[in-house]
Amino acid sequence: MLTINCETLSPMQLQNYLQYAIAPRPICFASTIDTEGNVNLSPFSFFNLFSTNPPMCIFSPARRVRDNTTKHTLENVLQVKECVINIVNYAMVQQTSLASTEYAKGVNEFEKAGFTMQESHLVKPPRVAEAPVQLECLVKEVIPLGDQHGAGNLVLAEIKLIHIKEDILDEDGKIDQAKIDLVARLGGDWYCRVTAESLFKVAKPLTTLGIGVSALPVSVRQSKVLTGNDLGMLGNIEQLPTEDVIDVMRWNTAVKDILDATIGDEHNRERELHELAHQLLAMGNVIDALKVVLL
Repeated sequence: MLTINCETLSPMQLQNYLQYAIAPRPICFASTIDTEGNVNLSPFSFFNLFSTNPPMCIFSPARRVRDNTTKHTLENVLQVKECVINIVNYAMVQQTSLASTEYAKGVNEFEKAGFTMQESHLVKPPRVAEAPVQLECLVKEVIPLGDQHGAGNLVLAEIKLIHIKEDILDEDGKIDQAKIDLVARLGGDWYCRVTAESLFKVAKPLTTLGIGVSALPVSVRQSKVLTGNDLGMLGNIEQLPTEDVIDVMRWNTAVKDILDATIGDEHNRERELHELAHQLLAMGNVIDALKVVLL
C-alpha cells in the first residue's frame, strides 16, 4: 500500500489524490449576489448536508490552488449573507460546468451558461429555474480554514425554503431517487450519474440489533466465497434461526442436490453451500442464505 505524508505534497498533488479518493461528491450550484446587485453562479463539489434541525448545508469556495486568489462567491456571501443552492442533475451538468469558468466580476454566469433566473421568495439571489430542487438559504457563518493556496472557507447555509419540481416526485409526494437523475463530482474531469440501473438499497439497522459478523461461525467468517457485503447482510439479522428451522432447509431442492452430490466431501460441500448462499443474498433472500451457511 502506498503511504504518503501530506506535508511532502504540493497543494496541486494533494488536491489530485483527495478529489479522486473522496468521491462521489454532490454539487452545490450556488447563486449569490453582491451589494451592488451583481449576480454570481458557480458550482462547488466541497458540499453536503450537515444538519436537519436546523436544516444546514455547508459548501466551501476554496482559495484557488493556482494563485491563492478568492472566488466571487466567497466575496458575495461575506457582503450579502444569502444564497440559493441549486441541485444539479444530468440534464444541466454541461451548463453547470460552463458556469465554473472564471469570468470577470460583474459577468452574469446565468447568461453565459444559458440558465434562466427565477426570482426567489425570501432571499435576494435568484434561483436556477432548470434545477430540480432549489434551496433558499441564509448564510449563518463563514469559517476560513487558512490563507494558503487551496484553503477552504466553510459557508454555513441554513435552508429556509425548498422548491421541488413536481415531475421528480413519486405518488406519495416524495422525491423519487430514480427520477431526479442526480450527478456527482469525481476527480479531474470525471463525473458520475445516478441512474435507476446504478441504484441499490441497503437495509439500515436503525430499529433492530443485528447479531453482527462476530456471531457467525468461523467457517462463514473466513469463507473463500462469501464477500464482505455478504457477511454484512448476514450480520444484520436480529437472531440466529433455531436448529429445527435450519434443518428444514435441507429439503430445499437446491440444498438437497448439493448435500446428495457432496456426501463425504466436506470441503466442496461447504464451498457449494456458500456459493448458493451468495446467490440468495444477491437476490435479497437473507434469511434463507443464513440457514444455508448454518447447515
